[in-house]
Amino acid sequence: MTRYFLRRLLEGLVLLFIVSVILFAITYSIGDPISALTDGSRPPTGQEADRLRRQLGLDQPLPLQYLYWLIGNDWTLVDVDGDGDTDEEIYGQRQGILRGDFGRSLLTRAPVLDRIAERFPNSLILMVPSYLLVLTLALMIGVYSALRPYSFLDNALNTLAFVGYAMPIYFVCLALIYIFAVQFREWGLPHLPVAGMWDLTQPRTFSNLLRHMILPVASLTIVQLAVYVRYIRSSVLEIRNQDYIRTARAKGLSERTVIGRHVLRPASLPLVTLIGLDLPVILGGAVVTERIFAWPGMGALFIEALPAPTTRC
Repeated sequence: MTRYFLRRLLEGLVLLFIVSVILFAITYSIGDPISALTDGSRPPTGQEADRLRRQLGLDQPLPLQYLYWLIGNDWTLVDVDGDGDTDEEIYGQRQGILRGDFGRSLLTRAPVLDRIAERFPNSLILMVPSYLLVLTLALMIGVYSALRPYSFLDNALNTLAFVGYAMPIYFVCLALIYIFAVQFREWGLPHLPVAGMWDLTQPRTFSNLLRHMILPVASLTIVQLAVYVRYIRSSVLEIRNQDYIRTARAKGLSERTVIGRHVLRPASLPLVTLIGLDLPVILGGAVVTERIFAWPGMGALFIEALPAPTTRC
């Protein structure tokens, strides 16, 4: 058991190292940070560019830059003024991502972690209700389909779920906007807002926020629902034919008790693993969704950062 644990621990450390190298390579290859300092309008050249590179530590070998990125440079002397000489008794201020220091933006000079802390709660406002809706609807549809397999309603529900899954998320977003915002307005019906978190002409109340949440949350829910429905349906179909389920029925328990207590619980437990694996998918969907609905979350922050490369400093 000890050997197995040590082997798995070693594999995990190697995997984390590989992932960190890939992330550093992506960060390094995004763009020229020197040009980002001037917003690309007047990129520094010659001695000025060399001075800035020395100040930012970009003149160091890549392995050393990776080490600074990982654990910081507060343990070594740095060239603060960029004159080419290590300044005496002046240590770096970077602490590295392992200590929660994600650096500063070269454009705003604001700590990256502060920007993330500002936007991440807004993304959670969309992701958490979306996941709750997905799980609730998937349990209802999946259990119903498993109890009546291959019926007309089972086939119809599964078809609708897979149609939503097959559509790109931007198409789902635009379709919902067209129906519930554009068409509802033309028909004289109450229509939903399509941009931002708040109506700036009204107080920032929960009802104001809720109206702006409906369309982006619905978009994220539709594209994720089919996977969970099929997973729960197959789990319930497998579990309801187990021996202990037949024993529970033989004892005279009602079908509702058998399903709710003995089938649904074990069928729902593996969803925890599925949710963890699905997080990157819904984060990727949030990038598109937040962009379309002008939602100020992590996805929008990612899009905003693309035209202006930033790096640690």
